[in-house]
Amino acid sequence: MTLETLGFFIAVVVKALIFCVALLTGFAYMTWGERRIVARMQWRVGPNKVGLWGLLQPAADGIKLLFKEQLQPKEAKTFLFVLAPMISLVVALCAYAVIPIDKDPVNIFGYSVEPWVSNPSIAVLYLLGVSSLGVYGIILGGWASNNKYALLGAIRSSAQVISYELALGTALVSPLLMVGSLSFHDVIKQQIDGSYFTGDGGWLILAQPVAFFLYWTAAVAEVNRAPFDLPEAEQELGAGYHTEYSGMKFAMFFMAEYVNMFTVSSVATTVFLGGPGGLPVDDSQGLLFRLLAHGPHWFLLKVYFFMFVFIWLRATFPRFRYDQLMRIGWQFLLPLGLINLGVTAIGVALQWKSYQFTLAVASMMVTLVALSLLNRKEKH
Repeated sequence: MTLETLGFFIAVVVKALIFCVALLTGFAYMTWGERRIVARMQWRVGPNKVGLWGLLQPAADGIKLLFKEQLQPKEAKTFLFVLAPMISLVVALCAYAVIPIDKDPVNIFGYSVEPWVSNPSIAVLYLLGVSSLGVYGIILGGWASNNKYALLGAIRSSAQVISYELALGTALVSPLLMVGSLSFHDVIKQQIDGSYFTGDGGWLILAQPVAFFLYWTAAVAEVNRAPFDLPEAEQELGAGYHTEYSGMKFAMFFMAEYVNMFTVSSVATTVFLGGPGGLPVDDSQGLLFRLLAHGPHWFLLKVYFFMFVFIWLRATFPRFRYDQLMRIGWQFLLPLGLINLGVTAIGVALQWKSYQFTLAVASMMVTLVALSLLNRKEKH
Protein backbone atom coordinates (compact mmCIF):
# COMPACT_ATOMS: atom_id res chain seq x y z
CA MET A 1 0.00 0.00 0.00
CA THR A 2 1.46 3.35 -1.09
CA LEU A 3 1.59 6.40 1.15
CA GLU A 4 -0.95 8.18 -1.07
CA THR A 5 -3.41 5.30 -0.83
CA LEU A 6 -2.98 5.14 2.94
CA GLY A 7 -3.61 8.89 3.23
CA PHE A 8 -6.76 8.60 1.10
CA PHE A 9 -8.02 5.71 3.24
CA ILE A 10 -7.39 7.61 6.49
CA ALA A 11 -9.13 10.72 5.10
CA VAL A 12 -12.23 8.70 4.15
CA VAL A 13 -12.37 7.00 7.57
CA VAL A 14 -12.00 10.33 9.41
CA LYS A 15 -14.71 12.00 7.28
CA ALA A 16 -17.02 9.01 7.77
CA LEU A 17 -16.55 9.24 11.55
CA ILE A 18 -17.22 13.00 11.49
CA PHE A 19 -20.42 12.48 9.46
CA CYS A 20 -21.59 9.69 11.81
CA VAL A 21 -20.95 11.78 14.92
CA ALA A 22 -22.70 14.77 13.32
CA LEU A 23 -25.74 12.68 12.35
CA LEU A 24 -26.07 11.06 15.78
CA THR A 25 -25.65 14.44 17.51
CA GLY A 26 -28.26 15.86 15.15
CA PHE A 27 -30.57 12.97 16.04
CA ALA A 28 -30.16 13.67 19.76
CA TYR A 29 -31.02 17.34 19.49
CA MET A 30 -33.79 16.81 16.96
CA THR A 31 -35.61 14.76 19.62
CA TRP A 32 -35.27 17.77 21.95
CA GLY A 33 -36.29 20.16 19.17
CA GLU A 34 -39.30 18.07 18.18
CA ARG A 35 -40.57 17.89 21.75
CA ARG A 36 -40.14 21.64 22.22
CA ILE A 37 -41.77 22.57 18.90
CA VAL A 38 -44.72 20.19 19.29
CA ALA A 39 -45.18 21.46 22.84
CA ARG A 40 -45.41 25.06 21.59
CA MET A 41 -47.91 24.01 18.92
CA GLN A 42 -50.02 22.31 21.61
CA TRP A 43 -49.71 25.12 24.20
CA ARG A 44 -47.37 23.14 26.45
CA VAL A 45 -43.85 23.81 27.76
CA GLY A 46 -41.86 20.74 26.69
CA PRO A 47 -38.54 19.62 28.23
CA ASN A 48 -36.98 22.57 30.09
CA LYS A 49 -35.60 21.24 33.39
CA VAL A 50 -32.40 19.33 32.51
CA GLY A 51 -29.81 21.96 31.68
CA LEU A 52 -30.37 25.40 30.16
CA TRP A 53 -33.69 25.32 28.20
CA GLY A 54 -33.64 21.53 28.64
CA LEU A 55 -30.61 21.13 26.33
CA LEU A 56 -29.22 18.25 28.40
CA GLN A 57 -32.45 16.25 28.05
CA PRO A 58 -31.06 14.12 25.15
CA ALA A 59 -28.04 13.19 27.30
CA ALA A 60 -30.34 12.23 30.18
CA ASP A 61 -32.49 10.12 27.85
CA GLY A 62 -29.39 8.41 26.43
CA ILE A 63 -28.08 7.52 29.91
CA LYS A 64 -31.51 6.19 30.90
CA LEU A 65 -31.75 3.96 27.81
CA LEU A 66 -28.16 2.78 28.22
CA PHE A 67 -28.84 1.43 31.72
CA LYS A 68 -32.40 0.27 31.11
CA GLU A 69 -33.06 -3.47 31.38
CA GLN A 70 -32.78 -5.25 28.03
CA LEU A 71 -36.02 -7.25 27.85
CA GLN A 72 -36.62 -9.98 25.29
CA PRO A 73 -39.59 -12.35 24.73
CA LYS A 74 -38.91 -15.96 25.72
CA GLU A 75 -39.70 -17.33 22.23
CA ALA A 76 -37.94 -14.57 20.29
CA LYS A 77 -35.29 -15.44 17.69
CA THR A 78 -32.37 -14.06 19.70
CA PHE A 79 -29.82 -13.51 16.92
CA LEU A 80 -32.24 -11.74 14.57
CA PHE A 81 -33.86 -9.88 17.47
CA VAL A 82 -30.48 -8.29 18.29
CA LEU A 83 -29.38 -7.90 14.66
CA ALA A 84 -32.49 -6.07 13.41
CA PRO A 85 -31.92 -2.66 15.07
CA MET A 86 -28.25 -2.80 14.07
CA ILE A 87 -29.23 -3.27 10.42
CA SER A 88 -31.56 -0.29 10.55
CA LEU A 89 -28.98 2.05 12.10
CA VAL A 90 -25.94 0.97 10.03
CA VAL A 91 -27.88 1.19 6.76
CA ALA A 92 -29.20 4.64 7.70
CA LEU A 93 -25.67 5.92 8.41
CA CYS A 94 -24.15 4.33 5.27
CA ALA A 95 -26.73 5.98 3.00
CA TYR A 96 -25.39 9.45 3.86
CA ALA A 97 -21.89 8.72 2.50
CA VAL A 98 -22.55 10.11 -1.00
CA ILE A 99 -24.25 13.40 -0.09
CA PRO A 100 -21.99 16.48 -0.52
CA ILE A 101 -22.44 19.39 1.90
CA ASP A 102 -20.57 21.90 -0.28
CA LYS A 103 -19.83 22.46 -3.95
CA ASP A 104 -16.00 22.58 -3.93
CA PRO A 105 -13.18 21.19 -1.77
CA VAL A 106 -12.29 23.32 1.26
CA ASN A 107 -8.72 24.36 2.16
CA ILE A 108 -7.95 23.46 5.80
CA PHE A 109 -4.41 24.18 7.05
CA GLY A 110 -3.06 23.90 3.55
CA TYR A 111 -4.86 20.63 2.78
CA SER A 112 -7.68 20.33 0.24
CA VAL A 113 -10.57 18.54 1.96
CA GLU A 114 -13.56 17.33 -0.02
CA PRO A 115 -16.84 17.99 1.87
CA TRP A 116 -18.22 14.52 1.16
CA VAL A 117 -17.22 10.98 2.09
CA SER A 118 -17.47 9.61 -1.44
CA ASN A 119 -18.45 10.95 -4.86
CA PRO A 120 -19.25 7.99 -7.16
CA SER A 121 -20.79 8.59 -10.56
CA ILE A 122 -23.77 6.44 -9.50
CA ALA A 123 -24.37 8.15 -6.15
CA VAL A 124 -28.17 8.22 -6.55
CA LEU A 125 -28.32 4.50 -7.32
CA TYR A 126 -26.11 3.78 -4.31
CA LEU A 127 -28.33 5.83 -2.01
CA LEU A 128 -31.57 4.26 -3.25
CA GLY A 129 -30.10 0.77 -3.05
CA VAL A 130 -28.64 1.13 0.44
CA SER A 131 -31.58 3.02 1.95
CA SER A 132 -34.02 0.37 0.70
CA LEU A 133 -32.18 -2.22 2.84
CA GLY A 134 -33.34 -0.47 6.00
CA VAL A 135 -36.73 -2.13 5.78
CA TYR A 136 -35.04 -5.49 6.50
CA GLY A 137 -34.29 -4.27 10.03
CA ILE A 138 -37.97 -3.48 10.59
CA ILE A 139 -39.21 -6.74 9.06
CA LEU A 140 -36.71 -8.91 10.95
CA GLY A 141 -37.37 -7.03 14.20
CA GLY A 142 -41.12 -7.58 13.92
CA TRP A 143 -40.83 -11.23 12.93
CA ALA A 144 -38.11 -12.15 15.43
CA SER A 145 -40.11 -10.66 18.33
CA ASN A 146 -42.69 -13.49 18.17
CA ASN A 147 -45.44 -10.92 18.73
CA LYS A 148 -48.45 -10.60 16.46
CA TYR A 149 -48.65 -6.81 16.76
CA ALA A 150 -44.96 -6.45 15.96
CA LEU A 151 -45.38 -8.77 12.98
CA LEU A 152 -48.34 -6.74 11.69
CA GLY A 153 -46.22 -3.59 11.91
CA ALA A 154 -43.39 -5.29 10.02
CA ILE A 155 -45.77 -6.46 7.26
CA ARG A 156 -47.23 -2.97 6.97
CA SER A 157 -43.75 -1.51 6.68
CA SER A 158 -42.71 -3.87 3.87
CA ALA A 159 -45.85 -3.11 1.85
CA GLN A 160 -45.45 0.63 2.48
CA VAL A 161 -41.81 0.71 1.40
CA ILE A 162 -42.50 -1.24 -1.80
CA SER A 163 -45.42 1.05 -2.67
CA TYR A 164 -43.69 4.36 -2.04
CA GLU A 165 -40.17 3.45 -3.26
CA LEU A 166 -41.61 3.31 -6.78
CA ALA A 167 -43.09 6.80 -6.49
CA LEU A 168 -39.93 8.16 -4.86
CA GLY A 169 -37.65 6.70 -7.54
CA THR A 170 -39.91 7.96 -10.34
CA ALA A 171 -39.93 11.45 -8.81
CA LEU A 172 -36.11 11.54 -8.68
CA VAL A 173 -35.67 10.35 -12.27
CA SER A 174 -37.27 13.50 -13.74
CA PRO A 175 -34.77 16.08 -12.34
CA LEU A 176 -31.87 13.67 -12.87
CA LEU A 177 -32.93 13.31 -16.51
CA MET A 178 -32.62 17.08 -16.87
CA VAL A 179 -29.13 17.05 -15.34
CA GLY A 180 -27.99 13.99 -17.27
CA SER A 181 -26.03 12.51 -14.36
CA LEU A 182 -26.50 10.27 -11.32
CA SER A 183 -23.87 12.15 -9.30
CA PHE A 184 -25.14 14.47 -6.57
CA HIS A 185 -22.09 16.67 -7.15
CA ASP A 186 -23.08 17.20 -10.79
CA VAL A 187 -26.65 18.00 -9.72
CA ILE A 188 -25.39 20.69 -7.34
CA LYS A 189 -23.00 22.25 -9.87
CA GLN A 190 -25.67 22.54 -12.56
CA GLN A 191 -28.10 24.24 -10.19
CA ILE A 192 -25.52 26.70 -8.84
CA ASP A 193 -23.59 27.47 -12.05
CA GLY A 194 -26.45 27.27 -14.58
CA SER A 195 -29.09 29.82 -15.50
CA TYR A 196 -32.83 29.26 -15.07
CA PHE A 197 -33.99 31.45 -18.00
CA THR A 198 -31.16 31.03 -20.53
CA GLY A 199 -30.00 27.49 -19.76
CA ASP A 200 -30.80 24.34 -17.80
CA GLY A 201 -29.67 25.60 -14.36
CA GLY A 202 -31.39 27.12 -11.35
CA TRP A 203 -33.00 25.25 -8.49
CA LEU A 204 -34.73 22.19 -9.89
CA ILE A 205 -37.79 22.74 -7.70
CA LEU A 206 -38.68 25.56 -10.14
CA ALA A 207 -38.48 23.30 -13.20
CA GLN A 208 -39.83 20.19 -11.44
CA PRO A 209 -42.40 21.26 -8.79
CA VAL A 210 -44.49 18.12 -9.32
CA ALA A 211 -41.43 15.88 -8.92
CA PHE A 212 -40.59 17.68 -5.66
CA PHE A 213 -44.13 17.19 -4.32
CA LEU A 214 -44.05 13.49 -5.25
CA TYR A 215 -40.60 13.00 -3.75
CA TRP A 216 -41.43 14.69 -0.47
CA THR A 217 -44.73 12.83 -0.01
CA ALA A 218 -43.08 9.48 -0.75
CA ALA A 219 -40.10 10.34 1.50
CA VAL A 220 -42.38 11.01 4.48
CA ALA A 221 -43.96 7.59 3.92
CA GLU A 222 -40.54 5.94 3.46
CA VAL A 223 -39.31 7.05 6.89
CA ASN A 224 -42.60 6.00 8.55
CA ARG A 225 -43.41 9.47 9.83
CA ALA A 226 -46.89 10.88 10.49
CA PRO A 227 -49.29 10.84 8.75
CA PHE A 228 -47.77 7.66 7.24
CA ASP A 229 -46.62 6.06 10.53
CA LEU A 230 -48.79 2.94 10.23
CA PRO A 231 -45.97 0.42 10.99
CA GLU A 232 -45.90 1.72 14.59
CA ALA A 233 -49.53 2.85 14.98
CA GLU A 234 -49.79 2.87 18.78
CA GLN A 235 -53.60 2.98 18.84
CA GLU A 236 -53.77 -0.25 16.82
CA LEU A 237 -50.52 -2.17 17.31
CA GLY A 238 -49.16 -1.15 20.73
CA ALA A 239 -45.95 0.20 19.23
CA GLY A 240 -45.81 -1.79 16.00
CA TYR A 241 -42.61 -3.49 14.96
CA HIS A 242 -40.63 -2.35 18.05
CA THR A 243 -43.27 -3.33 20.63
CA GLU A 244 -40.93 -5.84 22.33
CA TYR A 245 -37.80 -3.70 22.21
CA SER A 246 -36.38 -1.73 25.14
CA GLY A 247 -33.15 -0.03 26.17
CA MET A 248 -30.47 0.61 23.56
CA LYS A 249 -32.04 -1.76 21.01
CA PHE A 250 -35.14 0.44 20.98
CA ALA A 251 -32.89 3.52 20.84
CA MET A 252 -31.17 2.17 17.70
CA PHE A 253 -34.50 1.97 15.87
CA PHE A 254 -35.19 5.52 17.04
CA MET A 255 -31.76 6.69 15.82
CA ALA A 256 -32.29 5.05 12.44
CA GLU A 257 -35.62 6.85 11.97
CA TYR A 258 -34.12 10.28 12.62
CA VAL A 259 -30.99 9.63 10.54
CA ASN A 260 -33.26 8.59 7.66
CA MET A 261 -35.15 11.86 8.12
CA PHE A 262 -31.84 13.74 7.78
CA THR A 263 -30.99 11.68 4.68
CA VAL A 264 -34.25 12.30 2.78
CA SER A 265 -34.11 15.99 3.78
CA SER A 266 -30.55 16.20 2.47
CA VAL A 267 -31.53 14.55 -0.81
CA ALA A 268 -34.44 17.00 -1.21
CA THR A 269 -32.03 19.86 -0.51
CA THR A 270 -29.41 18.55 -2.94
CA VAL A 271 -31.68 17.63 -5.84
CA PHE A 272 -34.34 20.35 -5.66
CA LEU A 273 -32.98 23.30 -3.65
CA GLY A 274 -29.45 23.64 -4.99
CA GLY A 275 -27.74 21.86 -2.08
CA PRO A 276 -25.23 24.29 -0.55
CA GLY A 277 -26.15 27.00 -3.08
CA GLY A 278 -27.14 30.37 -1.64
CA LEU A 279 -27.43 33.82 -3.20
CA PRO A 280 -26.69 34.37 -6.92
CA VAL A 281 -23.39 36.27 -6.46
CA ASP A 282 -19.90 35.76 -7.91
CA ASP A 283 -17.98 33.57 -5.45
CA SER A 284 -14.59 34.63 -6.88
CA GLN A 285 -14.80 38.12 -5.33
CA GLY A 286 -13.59 37.05 -1.89
CA LEU A 287 -14.49 35.02 1.19
CA LEU A 288 -17.64 37.00 2.01
CA PHE A 289 -19.05 36.51 -1.50
CA ARG A 290 -18.16 32.81 -1.40
CA LEU A 291 -20.07 32.43 1.89
CA LEU A 292 -23.03 34.22 0.34
CA ALA A 293 -22.86 32.10 -2.84
CA HIS A 294 -22.55 28.63 -1.33
CA GLY A 295 -21.41 26.72 1.73
CA PRO A 296 -22.37 24.13 4.33
CA HIS A 297 -24.33 26.76 6.27
CA TRP A 298 -26.83 27.06 3.39
CA PHE A 299 -27.06 23.27 3.18
CA LEU A 300 -27.77 22.89 6.91
CA LEU A 301 -30.30 25.72 6.86
CA LYS A 302 -32.34 23.98 4.15
CA VAL A 303 -32.03 20.54 5.78
CA TYR A 304 -33.30 21.86 9.11
CA PHE A 305 -36.19 23.56 7.34
CA PHE A 306 -37.26 20.14 6.05
CA MET A 307 -36.78 18.63 9.52
CA PHE A 308 -39.12 21.31 10.85
CA VAL A 309 -41.67 20.34 8.19
CA PHE A 310 -41.51 16.73 9.43
CA ILE A 311 -42.39 17.96 12.93
CA TRP A 312 -45.06 20.28 11.58
CA LEU A 313 -46.74 17.41 9.70
CA ARG A 314 -46.72 15.23 12.82
CA ALA A 315 -48.43 17.93 14.87
CA THR A 316 -50.99 18.76 12.18
CA PHE A 317 -52.32 15.73 10.30
CA PRO A 318 -54.10 12.61 11.58
CA ARG A 319 -52.85 9.19 10.50
CA PHE A 320 -54.18 7.75 7.22
CA ARG A 321 -56.10 4.50 7.13
CA TYR A 322 -54.20 1.67 5.50
CA ASP A 323 -56.43 1.55 2.43
CA GLN A 324 -55.92 5.31 1.99
CA LEU A 325 -52.15 4.81 2.27
CA MET A 326 -52.14 2.22 -0.52
CA ARG A 327 -54.50 4.23 -2.71
CA ILE A 328 -52.36 7.37 -2.48
CA GLY A 329 -49.21 5.44 -3.44
CA TRP A 330 -50.55 3.33 -6.31
CA GLN A 331 -53.45 5.36 -7.73
CA PHE A 332 -52.14 8.92 -7.32
CA LEU A 333 -48.39 9.30 -6.78
CA LEU A 334 -47.10 6.65 -9.18
CA PRO A 335 -49.33 7.54 -12.19
CA LEU A 336 -48.63 11.27 -11.69
CA GLY A 337 -44.90 10.54 -11.48
CA LEU A 338 -44.97 8.58 -14.74
CA ILE A 339 -46.85 11.37 -16.54
CA ASN A 340 -44.37 13.94 -15.23
CA LEU A 341 -41.49 11.73 -16.32
CA GLY A 342 -42.96 11.51 -19.83
CA VAL A 343 -43.26 15.30 -20.09
CA THR A 344 -39.67 15.68 -18.81
CA ALA A 345 -38.35 13.15 -21.33
CA ILE A 346 -39.99 15.09 -24.17
CA GLY A 347 -38.45 18.33 -22.87
CA VAL A 348 -34.98 16.80 -22.63
CA ALA A 349 -35.27 15.45 -26.18
CA LEU A 350 -36.33 18.91 -27.44
CA GLN A 351 -33.60 20.63 -25.34
CA TRP A 352 -35.94 22.92 -23.42
CA LYS A 353 -34.66 25.61 -21.06
CA SER A 354 -35.47 25.28 -17.36
CA TYR A 355 -38.34 27.78 -17.45
CA GLN A 356 -39.94 25.83 -20.32
CA PHE A 357 -40.08 22.72 -18.12
CA THR A 358 -41.93 24.83 -15.52
CA LEU A 359 -44.50 25.96 -18.10
CA ALA A 360 -44.96 22.43 -19.44
CA VAL A 361 -45.40 20.90 -15.97
CA ALA A 362 -47.86 23.67 -14.99
CA SER A 363 -49.87 23.05 -18.19
CA MET A 364 -49.87 19.32 -17.44
CA MET A 365 -51.24 19.90 -13.92
CA VAL A 366 -53.96 22.28 -15.15
CA THR A 367 -55.03 19.68 -17.73
CA LEU A 368 -55.10 16.86 -15.16
CA VAL A 369 -57.11 18.94 -12.67
CA ALA A 370 -59.60 19.92 -15.40
CA LEU A 371 -60.04 16.29 -16.47
CA SER A 372 -60.50 15.25 -12.83
CA LEU A 373 -63.22 17.89 -12.30
CA LEU A 374 -65.02 16.87 -15.50
CA ASN A 375 -64.92 13.21 -14.48
CA ARG A 376 -66.36 14.09 -11.07
CA LYS A 377 -69.23 16.03 -12.65
CA GLU A 378 -70.05 13.11 -14.94
CA LYS A 379 -70.26 10.75 -11.93
CA HIS A 380 -72.68 13.10 -10.15
